[in-house]
Amino acid sequence: MIGAVPALLALAFLLTALLYASVGFGGGSTYAALLAISGLDYRLLPMVALACNIVVVAGGTIRFARAGVTPWRGALLMTALAAPAAFLGGLISIGESNFMLLLGASLVLTAATMLLPVREGQAGEPMRLARYMPLIAAPLGFLAGVVGIGGGIFLAPLLHLTRWKDARAIAATASLFILINSLFGLAGQLLKQGPGAFGGAIGAALPLLVAVAIGGQIGSLMAVKVLPKRWIRWLTAALVLVVGVRLLSVS
Repeated sequence: MIGAVPALLALAFLLTALLYASVGFGGGSTYAALLAISGLDYRLLPMVALACNIVVVAGGTIRFARAGVTPWRGALLMTALAAPAAFLGGLISIGESNFMLLLGASLVLTAATMLLPVREGQAGEPMRLARYMPLIAAPLGFLAGVVGIGGGIFLAPLLHLTRWKDARAIAATASLFILINSLFGLAGQLLKQGPGAFGGAIGAALPLLVAVAIGGQIGSLMAVKVLPKRWIRWLTAALVLVVGVRLLSVS
């Protein structure tokens, strides 16, 4: 079904990547939802969504690392705990109705987390709960692998709420978390579906990969200069909520 509406779907992917990249995320859950609405086989959704995720967050992860803002010890610990769980999640086979239910619920939760207040600048003194953040990494990674997302959209708000690090360090951590989880989740999907299914899905979705590459670059470099970041977060949350509710209504 991807080929039936290439221009409209590619535009939607470009805008999604632009919005998510402007607030430091990949957009995997919304890519999957858009593909579900377009009629793509639900078993192929995670592979395309995860591939798009990787394209969007790879550049941001490299930029954060070059800028020296990535808190490597904490970021690598959480990512190391989450990645194997994301791989296992990618291996799980679930029915279409359960997949849509999980995806829709993930989108609604995503919208809620994007509406949580984000502390800008220095984080101040971390809360006691901040030291326990690695404990939630594996469950988030497993859910990310099952649904076909990176999981950073769930992790980052919790890091902000506990004042784990400052805003830039949290954004860098979320970017790395999404990138590695997406790679491991995609590996699990590959083992489950086979390389033939992956090749066919990615070949058909090539225009979408190009679209998110363009949107991600625009979002990370320019979008925050056009609108205040909180407006972009609210707009993204509203769009995600609408799609998530629609998926829940048909699951």
